[in-house]
Amino acid sequence: MCNNVHLVGTEELAHMEIVSAIVHQLTREMTMEEIKAAGFDAYFVDHTAGVYPVSAAGVPWTAAYIGVKGDIITDLTEDLAAEQKARTTYDNILRLSDDPDVCDVIRFLREREIVHFQRFGEALRLTTDRLNSKNYYAFNPSFDK
Repeated sequence: MCNNVHLVGTEELAHMEIVSAIVHQLTREMTMEEIKAAGFDAYFVDHTAGVYPVSAAGVPWTAAYIGVKGDIITDLTEDLAAEQKARTTYDNILRLSDDPDVCDVIRFLREREIVHFQRFGEALRLTTDRLNSKNYYAFNPSFDK
């Protein structure tokens, strides 16, 4: 399982790299007039046209977004939620974009989120299948022996 988690984490960083490359390609040749018209001027003041990972609301990415508790059930559930949130973000980008090159890449990334969601779901099912059948709340009994 650890190796798979590392692979998924590596792929998620690759998603960020791909999205960052798209942002760079779309913004690298913007004129000052285009920057202002797009509402990109506040970002430009702080970062010029450099790619700085922030949410659409301008909140910087932080490691605090990685919700790790050290309990496989909790962590897999968190992973499932993260994949769905990423898929929704990609859905929203597709609703806003009319650039076919951007949309093709975003559709590819969206498909990867769906596959990750399916794999994490399978891992959670396998984990809970191995728990005591009377463990209704799906907690990890290995911590409380």
